[in-house]
Amino acid sequence: MVKTKRLCLLLLRLLAFGSTLSAAIVMATSHEKTNFFAVSVEAKYSNTPAFKYFVIANGIVSAYGLLVLFLPPESLLWRLVIALDVVFTMLLTSSISAALAIAQVGKNGNSYAGWLPICGQVPKYCDQVKGALIAGFIGVIIYTVLLLYSIHDVLDPLLMQKT
Repeated sequence: MVKTKRLCLLLLRLLAFGSTLSAAIVMATSHEKTNFFAVSVEAKYSNTPAFKYFVIANGIVSAYGLLVLFLPPESLLWRLVIALDVVFTMLLTSSISAALAIAQVGKNGNSYAGWLPICGQVPKYCDQVKGALIAGFIGVIIYTVLLLYSIHDVLDPLLMQKT
């Protein structure tokens, strides 16, 4: 039973690492050039602070996820991992929220502010951003499941009845 739990936890952490790393890589490589009324326009992630924040947050969480994969199961650092899981889940949540808000403006524009949508002019860029956001959202879901699992493991009601 313990080995099954450990294997499931390892698989979840591996999936979380993969999704956050792929989200960072796909967003960081998103760019497209186009001509719009004889003006050359280049869309890339580094033009938007929210997308930069998304890449940095996913990169940090990927590095953390990789380090946790090599943590021995009997280590006392797992209590710290639970606290760090909370912090990094919130970091991912805030970064995906900021990036989704900017992506929505890029797709639909904002008629009140006079911002035009750009996805009609740079569809490849928008598709890459969409893929990165999907991978990032999967990472948030996996980290939320990991967090709930860790909290349940610490506050296991059967274990508390035995003490």
